[in-house]
Amino acid sequence: MSYNAKNYTEQGGEKTVIGGTLEIKEGASVMGLPSQFTPAENQLDSTATTIAGLVVDFNALLAKLKAAGLMAADS
Repeated sequence: MSYNAKNYTEQGGEKTVIGGTLEIKEGASVMGLPSQFTPAENQLDSTATTIAGLVVDFNALLAKLKAAGLMAADS
């Protein structure tokens, strides 16, 4: 009977393979992982009183998400 592990560290310890699910519990942290997250510019709460005004505010939010790279740009 043979068994193939989904998660293993190769000989020498230079590479660990995760073939299953990697679960990071609440309160845990990952060190050394570069972050490429860029927060979007703040969008103030809408004070629109018309649908047209709400559309302007919503489109401003979409533009900020696209500028931050959190949403794909229009094609």
